[in-house]
Amino acid sequence: MIFLKTEEEIALMRAANQLVGKTLGEVAKLIKPGVTTNELTRVAEEFIRDNGAEPTFKGYPNQDDVPFPAALCTSVNEMVVHGIPNDEPLKEGDIVSVDCGTLLNGYNGDSAYTFAVGEIAPEVRELLKVTKESLYLGIEQAVAGKRLGDIGFAVQSHCESHGYGVVREFVGHGIGREMHEDPCVPNYGRRGYGTQLKKGMCIAIEPMITLGDRRVYMESDGWSVRTRDHKPAAHFEHTVAVYNGKAEILSTFDYIAEVLGDKEF
Repeated sequence: MIFLKTEEEIALMRAANQLVGKTLGEVAKLIKPGVTTNELTRVAEEFIRDNGAEPTFKGYPNQDDVPFPAALCTSVNEMVVHGIPNDEPLKEGDIVSVDCGTLLNGYNGDSAYTFAVGEIAPEVRELLKVTKESLYLGIEQAVAGKRLGDIGFAVQSHCESHGYGVVREFVGHGIGREMHEDPCVPNYGRRGYGTQLKKGMCIAIEPMITLGDRRVYMESDGWSVRTRDHKPAAHFEHTVAVYNGKAEILSTFDYIAEVLGDKEF
C-alpha cells in the first residue's frame, strides 16, 4: 500500500532527512586514506543520537531476519550496497558509498553519497559524476502525473549511454514511518509505464551503477552486495516528495559540499 503524506508529515520527513545530510557532512570531514569505515560509523551514530534521533539501519533485519550491525552502510569499490563497516583502512584511490538513515519523531530519512578517497582514477571519477547526474535526472521525473517508469528510464538511459551497468536486483523505495514502503523505485524502466506518481508520495531514488557488468552477487553475510566482475560501483540517493509540477528534495548534499568544496571527486 502506498501512503500519501500530508504537509505536516512531509515537514517531519524533511527534518529527518536534513539530519541525514548533516550526518553525511560529518562523515565527509573524516574520509581520507587510513581511516576505517568503523570509525565513520561510530562518529555518525554518535552524531545521530546527539541530535535526538535513532540510526535506522542499526538492527534493521534483512529477508532472513539477520540484523544489520551498524549505523551506516559503507560500500567500498566493487561493493555496490549494504557494505558492513570494518577495521580495514581506506586506501588512496578507493571510493566508498556511505548510506545513512535516521528515525526522527516517527519518520525516516535516507540518503547516500559515494566519496572519493584521495585521488581516484579518471574512469572512476567519471562513473561517480554520471551516476550523480542520473540521480537528478530521475528526480526531475518525480512529479505528480508521471510514472515510475519515467524515473527509471531517465536514470537508465543516461547511465547506459556512457556504457555503464544499471543494477536491477536492488532499487529505490517508498519511505515514511517505515524505512521501506511501497512502491519500489527501479533505476530502469519504460517511459509512461508503472505506478502513477501522486502528490504526497515520498520516495527514495538511488541509482546503483557499475563501471562494468551490471550483474551482482550477495556475500554469505546476507548483506554485502558486490559486482560480479569486481569493477567499481557508485551509489547516490535522495529522498524526495512528489508534488504537482515539481519534486522537493527532502535530503541534502549541501553539508557534504561545504566540506569538499570544489574537490568533490
